[in-house]
Amino acid sequence: MESIFSKPELFWFFIGLVLFLFELFTPGFFIFFFGLGAWVTALLCLIGDPGINTQIMVFAIASVLSLVGLRRIIRKKLFYSKENASEEIEDEFTGKDAVAKTDFGHDKRGKVEFKGTNWNSISTSEIREGQTVVIIEKNNFTLTVEPKKQ
Repeated sequence: MESIFSKPELFWFFIGLVLFLFELFTPGFFIFFFGLGAWVTALLCLIGDPGINTQIMVFAIASVLSLVGLRRIIRKKLFYSKENASEEIEDEFTGKDAVAKTDFGHDKRGKVEFKGTNWNSISTSEIREGQTVVIIEKNNFTLTVEPKKQ
């Protein structure tokens, strides 16, 4: 019976698999790229018959290049950063309709209902209870609204 070490493509494939699984249990999204480098090396071994030095060099280069080239792109797609989180939350509110729960406007604060929750709100226009308003901006726990144009 052949061992995993007699087939370098299997060895690198399993190393990559172990690294991918290990990434699930560690923070930072770093080890993934070494798993990717191992799989690139496994592909090279499947196509050709490189020596051990070439395999190690391909593993190191592929890992570093994927880390430098892809980490920022993948993190933006998969994870929220603090800057993007506020923009994503802002987009959940901006431009959406809400219903005024109290009369307010100009210097008087009021309440609006949005998605079943009452929010503090302000407006430069006079708003009447029951009126539909459009959310212009969210600033902490206060929504800036304006009357919805019919």
